[in-house]
Amino acid sequence: MSDAQLSHGDDVTATLLRNDDGFRQLVSEHHELDERIRQLASTTHLSSQQQFDEIALKKKKLALKDRIAALLQQHQTDAAFGRPH
Repeated sequence: MSDAQLSHGDDVTATLLRNDDGFRQLVSEHHELDERIRQLASTTHLSSQQQFDEIALKKKKLALKDRIAALLQQHQTDAAFGRPH
């Protein structure tokens, strides 16, 4: 999930970032992984270990993106049905 996807003025995302420590932690970890992946990508030649690390980081980042998306969906569903958060 890119910064642009998280900061397009989405009310649900903004609300969760303000009020949900767990959500905020997931987003923070996602950004940290993104930065580590960018650092690896800027390396001219990756060793076998660095290539392995890059793949593992990408998988972890994708899993976090899925968890973030699920939380957003759940929050939207709860709001649509008037359920407390």
